[in-house]
Amino acid sequence: MDDRRILTTRLNPNDVVRTSFSTVRKGFDPQEVRAHLEMLAREIAQLDARLHDTQDQLSDALRRAANPVIDESTLVGALGAQSAAILRSAHDEAGRVTAEAQERAAQIISETQQRAAAHLMEAQERVTRMMTEAERAAEATDAEARQAADRLVETAKVNGQTLVERGREQGRAIVEQANDARRTILSDLAVKRKALHIQIDQLRAARDSLAESMTSLRDHVERTLDTLVASDDQARQAAIDALRLRPPVKDPTEEELLAGTPLRPVAETPLVPVEEPARATGSTPPAPTAAPVPATSTSEESESFVDEDPSGTDVVNEIFARLRKATLEERGASETPPKRPSLPARPETPVGELFARRDQALNESLAVLVRKVKRALQDDQNITLDLVRDLAGDPLSHLDDELTQRARYASAALDALVDAAAAGVQFAVDEGGVPSREITAADLEECVTDLAVTVVVALRKRMAADGHEQASERVNSAYREWRGARIERLATDTGRRAFHLGVVLASRGHLVRFVNAPTDPPCDACALDAATQREAGQSFPSGAVYPPVHAGCACAVIPVTQKS
Repeated sequence: MDDRRILTTRLNPNDVVRTSFSTVRKGFDPQEVRAHLEMLAREIAQLDARLHDTQDQLSDALRRAANPVIDESTLVGALGAQSAAILRSAHDEAGRVTAEAQERAAQIISETQQRAAAHLMEAQERVTRMMTEAERAAEATDAEARQAADRLVETAKVNGQTLVERGREQGRAIVEQANDARRTILSDLAVKRKALHIQIDQLRAARDSLAESMTSLRDHVERTLDTLVASDDQARQAAIDALRLRPPVKDPTEEELLAGTPLRPVAETPLVPVEEPARATGSTPPAPTAAPVPATSTSEESESFVDEDPSGTDVVNEIFARLRKATLEERGASETPPKRPSLPARPETPVGELFARRDQALNESLAVLVRKVKRALQDDQNITLDLVRDLAGDPLSHLDDELTQRARYASAALDALVDAAAAGVQFAVDEGGVPSREITAADLEECVTDLAVTVVVALRKRMAADGHEQASERVNSAYREWRGARIERLATDTGRRAFHLGVVLASRGHLVRFVNAPTDPPCDACALDAATQREAGQSFPSGAVYPPVHAGCACAVIPVTQKS
């Protein structure tokens, strides 16, 4: 059986299909090579199938020869002399069939190997030819690409140089134009600077002249006051001496005084109590009217007749009034009568009436706030001038600590802002029927701090940016900008903020609505918040909890809750 061993092929169709080749940059088409290899694999597979069929037939013949099937009649008929002959012929036939099968299998295997080798050699030759052609085509394509790239590079260089030259020319033209504009602007600035220096010198000369005039006027007024005081003393002493030298005269009785005087009936007028003016306004109370004292011979009675008020304020006011009247008479003009305060227009709409009530509730505390902040600004200016007197350069290093400076404005504005917030609470109670609540200084801490920080930071920034050499001039210039309408606008915005804060605090737990001012066109943020309702303390669409939304905003928040 060892001589009848079945031979196997050297190539497997799967190995042929999975055969891989080393790749080069440019070679044969991989798809064509793969198709050829698959065709070879199919032919090899067919040959392997035929070989397996032949081997199966051989195995079947060998099995039948090794295990013959003999029935009973055949076995009985075959017993005897022919048994050996049959066995030999069977063995011979089996050997012949086996030899033929082996020969046929070897022939098939050889043919298959030869055809596979031939196909493989043919495929390798085709692959070699395709690779050679592909390399030639790749070299030609590469050469063409290099030539095209060189042409493009040359074209790009030429275009780039052209663009660079054009850009340089444009840049030179722009630089020339900029230099011309710069020279023109510098010349204009030099002319304006020279004119400003001339105007500054003239203003300084006018200031010096005005200062000298004011100094001389102050000296003249002081001399006049000294003369008036001395004349008052002399007249008082002369009157006292004349009264002392006058002989005593008996005072007439009331009946004697009324005897020769015709009288007419006078209706009795009820007495009206006169209120004492508030000390906060700074006005002096009127002096009590002295009753007429009859002249007597005693020196004590005569001395009680003389006014002993040492104050010279009325005298000074009278002197300036006379000087003003004399100046107007010299110019041929008459003194302008004082203007009457214009009455506010009566609102014609419910919204106008609402804002009129708001302004009426806020005006008193707002006026107090403006007055106190202005006074704090003046005090702060005096303190700052004392600190930087005769100092040159930047005055910031010699000022008080910023927190100390803020505290002046915060302490001046706190009480007035608390009153404004309390007015807002009362306004919410009257308009919306919400419960009242007490306002504390802690509620206004943020509002007061913002006011103080805004003023102090702006003042210090203005002093640092000023170009004056003297520190006192920087200080005066900075405070001069804040002395008028600017501080009034800031105080007005802060007062309205405190007022509406009081409205929101009193309306906690209730809805409030945003109402635009009828006198001013609303900005975009105010128009976004208009007629919207939020729970008190929540932000409106613009992000603000209550007005003012911007500087100068006159809008308001009103409680929605109706009166019970």
